[in-house]
Amino acid sequence: MVTTVTHYSDPRNRAYPGEGYDGVVRISVGGKSGTGVLLYDGKAILTVAHLFSQSSLTASILFETTKGTQTLSSDKVTIHPNYDAINENNDLALVWLSAAAPVAAERYTLYRNSDETGQTMTLVGYGTPGTGSSGTFANNGSILRLKANNQFDADIGTLKNSLGAAMGWIPLAGTQLVADFDDGTISHDALGNLINRSGLGLGNNEGLIAPGDSGGPSFINGQVTGVASYTASLGLGNINPDIDSLSNSSYGEIAAWQRVSVFQQWIDQNLRAQYPNVPAKPEEVQKQIGEGNSGTSYTYFLLQFTGMRSDLNQLLSVEYATRDGTANAGSDYLAVQGKLVLYPNESQAVIPVEIIGDTVSESNETFYLDVVNPVGGNFAEEVVKLTAMRTILNDDGIIWS
Repeated sequence: MVTTVTHYSDPRNRAYPGEGYDGVVRISVGGKSGTGVLLYDGKAILTVAHLFSQSSLTASILFETTKGTQTLSSDKVTIHPNYDAINENNDLALVWLSAAAPVAAERYTLYRNSDETGQTMTLVGYGTPGTGSSGTFANNGSILRLKANNQFDADIGTLKNSLGAAMGWIPLAGTQLVADFDDGTISHDALGNLINRSGLGLGNNEGLIAPGDSGGPSFINGQVTGVASYTASLGLGNINPDIDSLSNSSYGEIAAWQRVSVFQQWIDQNLRAQYPNVPAKPEEVQKQIGEGNSGTSYTYFLLQFTGMRSDLNQLLSVEYATRDGTANAGSDYLAVQGKLVLYPNESQAVIPVEIIGDTVSESNETFYLDVVNPVGGNFAEEVVKLTAMRTILNDDGIIWS
C-alpha cells in the first residue's frame, strides 16, 4: 500500500477495480509480500528481485478485477543477472504465471523514453498504509490496493554525487529514479534541501511507497515507468528533512524506482524468449486461429527488417495498434497498442495478441494490426502504414445464415 497525505480510507487513495489498475497485483513469496505489474504479453509479472531468494522462487499472485479476485501461481522467476542486493542495483525480476492472466486485468506496455525526470507519475501498490505525518501504521489486516501521485525529481546518480558517503550504498547512475514525499513546506522538501531540486509537492494527491509496495509500478500516461525498490531517510550535516527521523515512509523521505526505460531490452527479450510456438519465417505465420473455449491464446504478427543498419548498435522500432474488423476488442481478442523495438543483432520479432476463448457459437471474425512510424528503417516507397489481418475461427458449433 502507499503512504498518503490523507487516510487510506479516502476514496482518492483507493485503486478500485475498473479504474485502470487491475493489472497491478499482490505477490506472496513465503512469508513476504510485495506488488507487481502485468506486462503486455499477459503472462509475465514485473516486480523486484529482492522479494526472492534462491531457495524461494515460487509465488502466488492475487488479481483484483471487475470480475472479482483470482489467485494464480508461479514456480518460475527470472532474476536480473546483475542484481546487486547490497547496493540496490538491477533490482528486477520477472514472474511467469502458470496460466493466462484474467481477461479483465489490464496489460501494460513500457515507458521507453528517457524524459521521466520532472514528470508527474502515479504509484500503485499493496503495501502497509500510512500518512505522511505519522508514517506507516496497521490497517487491521485488510489487503487494499492504493494509489497516489508524485513527481520524479532526479536520477539516483545526482543524489549520490551530492551526498557521497552520506548514502550508505553505491547505486548505478542512470538506472533509478527518485522522488520525495512533500508536505508543502520547505523544511521537509528532501530533494530541495539535499540537491536543490525544489518542489513542495502535489497537495492531497501526493504519496510515497511503503513496505509491501516493493515491485509496484509507477505510471506515466498509462505506461510502466518504474518499479518501486526502496525508501530512505537521508540527511547531510545539519540538514535532516525527515519529519520524524524514522524510516517509515513519512514526509521528508525519498523513494527509488528501478528505471524501466533503461531495462527495456532485458524485459522485451525475456518476454520474447517465452512465447510458445513463435513463427520464425513468414510461411509459418498462422493467419487463422481457433478461439478455444476459455482463457486466452496467442496469435502472432511477424515483423522482419531486411535492410542494412547504418550502425550495428542502431535500434529499429515501429508503433503498432490493433483495430476491430468483425471481431470486437474486449470480447473476441485483447487490444494492443505500443512500440516494437528491434535491438542490435535482431532482425525480426513478433507482436503477440491474445485471443479470448469462449463457448458461444458465432461466425468467424476478423481483426487487424496496423504498423506505422518506422524509426531506423523504412517501409516501401510511399507506404505509410502496414496492415495485416487475422481471422478468429469459431469452434463452438454451427452458425446458420
